[in-house]
Amino acid sequence: MSVYGFGQMIEKLKASPKTIVLTEGSDPRILEAASRLLASNFLEPILLGNPEEIAKASEKAGFNIHGAQIIDPENYEDFDEMVAQFVELRKNKGMTPEKARGILKSANYFGTMLVKMGKADCLLGGATYSTADTVRPALQIIKTKPGSSIVSSCFILVRPAVSGGNEVIAMSDCAINIDPSEDDLVEICGQTIECAKVFGIDPKVAFLSYSTKGSGKGDSVTKMQNATKKAKEKFPNEQIDGELQFDAAVAPRVAKQKAPGSEVAGHANTFIFPDINAGNIGYKIAQRLGNFEAYGPILLGLNAPINDLSRGCNALEVYSMAIITAALA
Repeated sequence: MSVYGFGQMIEKLKASPKTIVLTEGSDPRILEAASRLLASNFLEPILLGNPEEIAKASEKAGFNIHGAQIIDPENYEDFDEMVAQFVELRKNKGMTPEKARGILKSANYFGTMLVKMGKADCLLGGATYSTADTVRPALQIIKTKPGSSIVSSCFILVRPAVSGGNEVIAMSDCAINIDPSEDDLVEICGQTIECAKVFGIDPKVAFLSYSTKGSGKGDSVTKMQNATKKAKEKFPNEQIDGELQFDAAVAPRVAKQKAPGSEVAGHANTFIFPDINAGNIGYKIAQRLGNFEAYGPILLGLNAPINDLSRGCNALEVYSMAIITAALA
């Protein structure tokens, strides 16, 4: 495991072990990650699904999940209590016990309710379904933290540094908010700063654009200029600048020309994108062409850690995201 901060996260979990719901219990990638977690003793996986199917899948794939807690949504002893709580949570939306029983048979909703009921500390899902199917139950059941009006997402990207150790950067929002407003971007900035610090990053935040300090014009430029100003006012003790083109944000020589005097330009390590198009494309370019390992999307702003896997994930990414998710609990 190469991420800076993973050692600290594991030590934190050893001192206070957590339980994590893995919604796709029979997926071979989940089973491989679960077998590794079971051998580690600092994070207990709860696998959702039919116990016989999970046992068969683990035997076929050759992974030892002996001792894992397996919960079947079709045969759960506290299901009536779960239904009653879910109806209470969603009564303003016309939820009935009959509707709730149908919805809660879905692993994503069932697993999120386990977290809500205190049966687990956190949840990781999405190896076989979309981000929206992870986020929707989280918003309906777990809801946003006090002081948060939106949920956003952050990717942590890591690669070996020339000087030794690792280069670690944060990118937001690459997965949730399609076209965030100025105020949304300020909130995304605050959430990302907190997340970056968990990974040992000393955040130098760049609000990114196709313009640097007024070199270009357009609604998107104005949005990033205004969001930068508001973020600086809201977080006066943080290093924040914008609007910056990516080269001005990361290359000291370019920064001297385009943004002289900026304490962030040329040295940024935390990037706020103007919209999901830029963010999603940007992190994938860094991952595929820049040889960064990408961890995320890490969902920010929720009352409990609920995280989403990429459908293209491998077992190591599941294992890594499980540790990240639990460390945020």
